[in-house]
Amino acid sequence: MKYKGYITALLCMFAAIACKTKDAAEADKKDEYSKSRITTQAVPGWAEMLRHDSGWIGADGIYCTALNGVEKPGAMNDASETMFWFSDCIIGDIDTEADTLKGSWQMMNNSVAYFTGASPDPGKIKYFWRKDSAGNPLSMFEPNTPNAPEKSYYWLGDGFMNHARDSTIYIFAYLIRNIPGGIYPFEDIGVSMIALPKNSRPPYAGQQQKETPLFFTDAKGKTVFGICVLPNTTGAGAPKPDGYVYVYGVRGMNKELVVARVQDTAFDNFSEWRFWDGLSWNTDMHACAALTDNISNEMSVTFMPDGRVIAAYQLKTANTTVAIAAGATPWGPFQPAKKVWETPEAYDDLDFYTYNAKAHPNLSKPGELLISYNVNSFDFLDDIVKHPHHLRPRFISVKY
Repeated sequence: MKYKGYITALLCMFAAIACKTKDAAEADKKDEYSKSRITTQAVPGWAEMLRHDSGWIGADGIYCTALNGVEKPGAMNDASETMFWFSDCIIGDIDTEADTLKGSWQMMNNSVAYFTGASPDPGKIKYFWRKDSAGNPLSMFEPNTPNAPEKSYYWLGDGFMNHARDSTIYIFAYLIRNIPGGIYPFEDIGVSMIALPKNSRPPYAGQQQKETPLFFTDAKGKTVFGICVLPNTTGAGAPKPDGYVYVYGVRGMNKELVVARVQDTAFDNFSEWRFWDGLSWNTDMHACAALTDNISNEMSVTFMPDGRVIAAYQLKTANTTVAIAAGATPWGPFQPAKKVWETPEAYDDLDFYTYNAKAHPNLSKPGELLISYNVNSFDFLDDIVKHPHHLRPRFISVKY
């Protein structure tokens, strides 16, 4: 009986060891994808950097570029400078106790800001806009091209610093006019290109504006280029540079992604642009192939370290879902979209909506994408008074 008890104890001990070994194996198995798993979290510091109680208090459009022209994650330091540009910006004063606007407020169609550093800091960003003789705010960029209609204005698209053209910063600008009625009381009618010479600073007295052929309508719907720029150049820090700048557009009701490219040395020579038709690059912009669909009117395509790309966008422009999609090359093919975030701000008020997600690679950390999305309200005139802090970008970080 004594030996029988001893054997029983040994069997129990071995069984316990086996269970622990099995549990450890299960734990290891569950953690198999820990290094490759996609994770997303809110990054409130960047949104708080854009939260102000006086002066510039918000905007619903945002793009940026590194002033050294390097557009890759992890390239910034405490001395690095980034230029932001915003659309539909609000100037006013907020009653911080009641959290409402006090007195009158004014809106301008676009503004810029300069930020120094690699981490968000409200003390290191400074905003700029023009003013009239009475001190009223004016948009930083206003249409001055030959065919710009009276009372039209600019909503700003993407841009970049072009090392091959003496570090000129190019920004695409959508020509907009207001129209009565409709849930969105405006329409885009063209695309211009703004060129800011090297070392330009507000109010950009040396800026040049140029009309482009990058806006057209055909049987496939309306096509608008300039929603995203991807410089595949040595100066931009691309992993496998080919000297081309890839410019993306959105087409039709299905929000199809299309792409063109041009050598960086010939960026503003539209006769040198070529358009991807699914098999080759050619001169016919109407033959563009759809790389994917259900994108947003503003989005991004960013290089990964291995030379592949990752697109970031809001599904169908104004949606609660932020998505990403990996691509083998800048012209695809792209994988199906992966949903990585549901925007909680859309549920803060019945009239709130979120839209136009995009990544900011120069502000991102290695292996991650810092992505912004806009917040606005269908009852804008009422909610800008009641909820003045809602109208500013929010940020998330996607680790992939």
